[in-house]
Amino acid sequence: MTSPPSHLWLNALLEALQFVQSTWLSALYALGITDDSHGAPSWPWASRIAGENLVIDVSLARQFAWMLAAIAFALLCLTIALFRRRAWRWLTAAAIGALALAPWPSPSLWLTAAVPTSFHTSPTGFTVQSIARGARVYAAQCAACHGADGRGEGPLAGTLRRWPPTMASALLSRRADGELFWHVLYGMRDEQGVTMPGFLGRLSDREVWAALDYMRVLSASAGMAAGGSWPVPIALPSVAVKCANGADRPVEAWRGRQRVRVVAVDAAHPPPFEDPRFLTLLIRSDTAQTPTAGIRKVSAASERKPANVTPLFGTRADCIADSPEAWQVFAQIAGTSSSALAGTEWLADRDGWLRALAPAGRRGWADGGLMCTTTTALPDGDTTAPRDPLTATLRQMDDDPVRFVKGGFVH
Repeated sequence: MTSPPSHLWLNALLEALQFVQSTWLSALYALGITDDSHGAPSWPWASRIAGENLVIDVSLARQFAWMLAAIAFALLCLTIALFRRRAWRWLTAAAIGALALAPWPSPSLWLTAAVPTSFHTSPTGFTVQSIARGARVYAAQCAACHGADGRGEGPLAGTLRRWPPTMASALLSRRADGELFWHVLYGMRDEQGVTMPGFLGRLSDREVWAALDYMRVLSASAGMAAGGSWPVPIALPSVAVKCANGADRPVEAWRGRQRVRVVAVDAAHPPPFEDPRFLTLLIRSDTAQTPTAGIRKVSAASERKPANVTPLFGTRADCIADSPEAWQVFAQIAGTSSSALAGTEWLADRDGWLRALAPAGRRGWADGGLMCTTTTALPDGDTTAPRDPLTATLRQMDDDPVRFVKGGFVH
């Protein structure tokens, strides 16, 4: 019998550790043992289990899992021994043997420094509006050191004792949201002194969370510029959606039910035809106008069918992002300029993760890369593989979902 792939059991382990620590914190807060910090329960200890280390080192994660299994077995034996007096010697010996044989990795490997907000989560919802607000905060407060492109090469970077890290990496995914929040507010230090100043009193909690949202978009943008891919998967930003044939709705209403295709359209790139394999969301550079006007433009485009197109293709998509900031946000995610965005397409999976990008000027999805995978491409000669590149991409998205827990991505 073969064991499950490492990403399956590792993901289950990380989720269990996150659940146990979060539940324990909630219990402490309910009992009044710990206070709150910045509106949520405060983690009372200086350390926590480092899920991000277990993601990086699978061997360490395996040792840690066996250690937990040995401890659980020993506790079970001792519990049974309390009720079965005649077998208590054998049960105690089994417990001691399990603990003796278990691997005991050094605590310095699976524990990491914690802060009061380690288990806090962002309240913003990762919206287009929050990302746009964060862009303004970043430009005013962070770009001087971290650089406008997030690569750590700002004009003041050379004056710092430690060079700022680049965001064109998995840096943000390897840190819990609450700890990033804490470090922005209170700064960072090492043995020699301050390595990053804090912004407490200069930025509100809301501004810090917004800046972190923007940094995730900036990470995707810097990754596209550096290597043509996102260093980590990025969520489909939340935005209000207006459709000509229905009530307004948030994009979250589509999450969990259907894949989403996002398409940047303009006069030269009309809305595509609807496709039953996904829901289509249009973004336009002129949505600063009233939402109704934007919908009318989309509907009008559906009436202007090219001469070589028959009604068999159906109607054109008419759901549009109701935010003037969506165009710029998606341009950054694509790693391109606003003027070159029209014609770009993205695919988001059913869980709301952006998974694939087809830049403007490329036909179909033959060149559209799938981001964040744990499996290899379909083997050559696989007769079950769909021949349509788009269908193949959708199938791979469904077969290989993003596996994410606080502290890191398994991919």
